[in-house]
Amino acid sequence: MTQDDGSLNAIADKALAEVGEVLQAALPGRAEAMATPLLAAKRIALHGLGREGLMMKALAMRLFHMGLDAHVVGDMTTPPVGVGDLLVVSAGPGHFSTVAALTEIAKKAGAEVMCITAEPGGSVPAAADHVIHLPAQTMANDQVETSSILPMGSLYEAAQLLFFEVLVLHMRARLDLSADAMRANHTNLE
Repeated sequence: MTQDDGSLNAIADKALAEVGEVLQAALPGRAEAMATPLLAAKRIALHGLGREGLMMKALAMRLFHMGLDAHVVGDMTTPPVGVGDLLVVSAGPGHFSTVAALTEIAKKAGAEVMCITAEPGGSVPAAADHVIHLPAQTMANDQVETSSILPMGSLYEAAQLLFFEVLVLHMRARLDLSADAMRANHTNLE
């Protein structure tokens, strides 16, 4: 079964409205709550699983573009974390066993942990030093009647991407960093 352009436009409008609602709930307070520890960290390591992991990689790239010492957990060149460093993890549904294990390792090494989540009462956010709540449906709760039009928790990941981009604009202003300065850190090996 195919859908006509009108129904696809209606779906797109609904998806945009849902993402907009999440951003309205999260901004500006949660952007500032996230920016301050990021800017204070000596080194930043970022981690997420699945599609959340892709959003964390996108954020790591932007932090690098701003000149911050940002790394993706699991890359061969990711240095160890310790005192003064920040591990930023995504745990949309509030718990992933691997994210919980990495959180524990980072804390034992003396690093702070920031958790971005849709479920701030989960075990991973409870263990974090900083919790950034993005109130969006995840795959853990995508089968309820009030579920998003987007499939399988995509609302959370779509909101993450846009929230992170707005966060970067906020941080860029705080650093008095120009768009050209960020562009200078973009790879030329493409």
